[in-house]
Order: sequence, then C-alpha cells, then structure tokens
Amino acid sequence: MDKHQSFSWAVVGAGPAGIAAVGQLIDHGVDPHTIVWIDPVFKCGAFGTKWRQVPSNTLVSLFHKFFLACKAFHFEQCPPDFAFHQLPPDKTCPLYVVAEPLQWVTEQLKPQVVCVTGWVEELKLCQHNWQINLNEQSYCFKNVVLAIGAEPKMLSYPFPSTLSLDTALNPTKLAAACESHDTIAVFGSSHSAILILRNLLEHTSVQKVINFYRDPLRYAVNLGDEILFDDTGLKGTTAEWARENLEGDLPKRLTRLLVSSPDFQKYLHECTKVIYAVGFERSYLKVEGLDALTYNDKTGIIAPGLFGIGIAFPESKQNHLGIVEYRVGLWKFMDYLNKIMPIWLKYSL
Repeated sequence: MDKHQSFSWAVVGAGPAGIAAVGQLIDHGVDPHTIVWIDPVFKCGAFGTKWRQVPSNTLVSLFHKFFLACKAFHFEQCPPDFAFHQLPPDKTCPLYVVAEPLQWVTEQLKPQVVCVTGWVEELKLCQHNWQINLNEQSYCFKNVVLAIGAEPKMLSYPFPSTLSLDTALNPTKLAAACESHDTIAVFGSSHSAILILRNLLEHTSVQKVINFYRDPLRYAVNLGDEILFDDTGLKGTTAEWARENLEGDLPKRLTRLLVSSPDFQKYLHECTKVIYAVGFERSYLKVEGLDALTYNDKTGIIAPGLFGIGIAFPESKQNHLGIVEYRVGLWKFMDYLNKIMPIWLKYSL
C-alpha cells in the first residue's frame, strides 16, 4: 500500500462483519481501489478460526440471504460442491459448513480492494483524517469501519486451571484438556454454556460438572412476525438438548446452581477447572481520545468518519413487548448495514 495514495475507506477486520462492510461499500458505489481492507490473516475472523466446530443457532436460509445480499460477493459463481449448498434451508448447521463459502467470498473480495495484512496498533485523528498505525507505518483515511470482533469475558474466581471458550466448544480439544477426576465449573446459561455442558457430558469422562448461572434458561420462540428472545434465547439442536436434559431431572454427573445460592462457595471449592461462558466483550483497539469507544447503537456511528459493525458494535432492537436485545449474526449484520450504509456515506469528517 502506497502511503501517499489517497484512500477513502479503511475496513479493519475480515470476519463476517468486515466481509459484509467491504461488500456493502462496493455495492453502494465506493471505488474499490480506494478501500483498504486490513486483517492479520483474512481467515474469516474467529468465525473461521475458533468457532468452526460450534453448532449454529441460525437457519441455513439466513446464511443464504447473507451471501446473496451483496453483488460484490459474486456468490452466484460459488462452486456447487460446497456442503453448504446441500443443507435444508429450515435447519441449522455447524459453523464450519458456512466458513467454507465465507472464505470463498473473502477470496472474491480481496482482488477488488487494497488488502493489507497486519495488526492495527493505534487509531487517531490527524489533520481531519483518521490515522491508522500499522506495521510501523502510518496511513490516513477519511473514513474507517471497525469490525474488530470480540473476546470471551472472564470472571475472577480463583481456580487452578481455566479452560478457554474455544477449547470448551471443540469436543476434541475439550476431551484432551480434561481428566476423569476433574470437577468442571461452567459459568453461564447462554447458547455457548449449554453447548459446553453437552460437550462435557457426551465427550469427556469428568467426574462432575457444576453449572453456575444467574438466570433461568431462555428459549427463542417464533411469534410469526418476530422471534421472542431472538438474540438471547436457545435455538435449534441446543434448545432441543436443553429441554430434554435440563428441564426436570438432570443428567447423573451434572449439578446446576444459582450463583446467589447459599451453597455457592461450597460447590465452588469442589471444582478443579473452570470454563466461563458469560458473553463477549469488544476486542481492544487503542483509539486516541476515545477510550471507551462508545457508539450509537442505531447507526453504528462512533465519531464523524468512524463507524462500528459486528459483535463489537451490534445494533440494538426493541420488540413490541419493549424487550431490547443486541442483534448478532451474519444476516443481522448485513441487514443493519443495509440501513446504515447510506448514513455512513454522508457522515464523513
């Protein structure tokens, strides 16, 4: 990338949200040669590297909508032998099946724009431009889209060993990390937490699993015109497993306990390893003068010429019951971009 060349947009991140942002910019008439796409590896972010073995809670039909939403994806030319093409539209699927065509789309976009491999070290305003420090060089842009993803949240309970979320969601890695004498603590009651309980019970021989949780299980329910608890409720095979195994008599090796229970400390001291499945927090990026990176959750605007998208900057939506949730998922990112991209194009520095 020539630092003296004029670039109008930078997109930081090549996960699903970054892919969608690049496609939408091109579809909205931004000259691809003035778009710089920045990522360390261009492997579809954590979606393509950490979570491939995770069963999705999204219908295949919504993944199809995502792929067909941008002309710049050229998805009509996608090879027909991908397993994704053979899936029933009204079912869910493992994420690796979606990661394959997503990587293919990435390879279609890369030649259209200017791609730079590396980590963004810092972002700051400089002479009415956003300056990105990257690979010991500095580059200036009128507009920057942050699709920087998120990291699993951690709690601070003292344990001899903490298993990472990506290990816990991969049955093979999880089995290798556990021993038969272990008592495993799992914090959370989300989609990820329930998947981990299932993995521990079905793929390991651990002595005991203790699930510490704050809230009762929540299920997504299709109401026709909208889905109740669409972004926080259990769906698909995970919901089916939870209804069968967690509502009533629990499996033999499993205990579930509210963290507010008077027995919390007693059970906590039994545990030899812990897994935290308590949500995600935005990946860190140093932005001079904007420590918190607050954003408008209806427009994705962080500051003039600086925008956020994806799990790091999700759209909030209130349903007719007044319940507010944050929309996370490939189609939800794309649907959000369809609404806000015209705003972004007018909200430059």
